[in-house]
Amino acid sequence: MSATGPRTTFVPYERPVRAAFVGLGRIYDLNVRAYLDNPDVEVVALVDPSEERCAQRQADWPAARTFASAAELAASGLEVDAVEALLPIPLHADGVPELLGYGWHVNLQKPICNDLAGAKRMLNAAVANDRLLRVMENYIFYEPLMKLKEIVGSGELGEVSGYHMKMVASGRGGWDVPGSSYEWQFQQMRLGRGTLVFDDGWHKLATAIWLFGPIKQVRAWVGTTEVVPGIEIDAPTTLVWEHHNGIRGVWDITLAIDMYLRSDYYTNDERWEITGRRGYARVNRCTGRGIQQPSLEVYLDGEMRSYHALDDDWASSFRDSGRHWLRWLHTGEGPMLWNVDEAVNILRFALAAYASSASGGTGVDPDSLN
Repeated sequence: MSATGPRTTFVPYERPVRAAFVGLGRIYDLNVRAYLDNPDVEVVALVDPSEERCAQRQADWPAARTFASAAELAASGLEVDAVEALLPIPLHADGVPELLGYGWHVNLQKPICNDLAGAKRMLNAAVANDRLLRVMENYIFYEPLMKLKEIVGSGELGEVSGYHMKMVASGRGGWDVPGSSYEWQFQQMRLGRGTLVFDDGWHKLATAIWLFGPIKQVRAWVGTTEVVPGIEIDAPTTLVWEHHNGIRGVWDITLAIDMYLRSDYYTNDERWEITGRRGYARVNRCTGRGIQQPSLEVYLDGEMRSYHALDDDWASSFRDSGRHWLRWLHTGEGPMLWNVDEAVNILRFALAAYASSASGGTGVDPDSLN
C-alpha cells in the first residue's frame, strides 16, 4: 500500500471551526487544552456513550450539546466542521470512515490503526469524502525535543554518529486511569499490539522518523513480562534500526513494575540522546519526572550547557499540537504536522519491528510490508 495521503479541495475557514469531541475518556484531559480559550474554535458537541462522562465534560463547554454516538450527532442536524476523535484504537478502522462519511474533518488520536488494511480503508474514506484526516503526534511539539532537533540540524554537534532512546515503564505513581481504558488496552494486547511498543511506543517511532527521516531496516526483539495472571506487558524489548541516510538508532524498553515514578500523567520515564562527532545532546525526561536535571543538556568541547527555561510540561505538547491543527484549518499554510503519509510510515515501522521479532531479529524493510 502506498503511503500517499488524501488530497482534498480544502478551503480554510474564516470563522471559528465548529468542533466536536468524540470520546471523552482520560486522554480528553490532555487534548482539550488546545481548545480552551482558543478563538479559532467553537466546541459545539460532546459525544460519548457514558452519560456521566458527558455531564462531567460539559462543565468545560456549557453551550455544547451531548450525544451518545456519532450517528446521533449526525442525525441531529447540528453543524460540525471537524471532530477530535478520541476513540479506542480497535475502533479506529471502522469509526474513522464513519466520521469522515458524515462530512467532518478528523483529528485522530494515534496510533492510526492496527494494520495496513485498516489504514487503507481510512485513507480511501478521506479521499472519497473529500475530508482531511490528521493523525495527531504531540511529541514533535514537546519543546525540549524541538530544541534537540534544532541543535542537531544546526550542525554544532558535528556529523551525527548515532542516537538512542530509553523508556522505563513503572507501575507506581501518576494519575488515575479508568478501568475501561485498561480494558481496551488488554484487547490491544490480545491482538498482538502491546502498550509499550505499539501504543505509547508510537511516539518514539514518530520522533525517530521526524529527526532523521525514513527507515531502511529494523531489527527487533519484543519480550514479555507477566504482571498479573493472564496479562503480559511487551518488555523487555530492544529495537535497532537504520535510516536511509545511514544514521542508526537504538531503543531500549524496560519494565520496572515496582518502581515509583513521580508524574502528573502516565508513569513513563523517557530519554533521548544524540551523539555527534563533536559532542552530544540529550533530553532527560518527557511524560514523567525521573531525572531531576534540566530537560535538555548539550555537551560540547568539554562543557555542559543546560536549558532551564524550556516548557517541559508534557501536557503542553498536546496543547500546541492541537492548536497547530486548529490554526491550520484557518490558514492551510505549510505542512500539517502530521498528515496520514507520516502516520502510515510510522505504522510500517512498528509492523516491521513485530515482523523482525517474529523471525528472530532478522532485518525487515518497512516498505516491503503490504
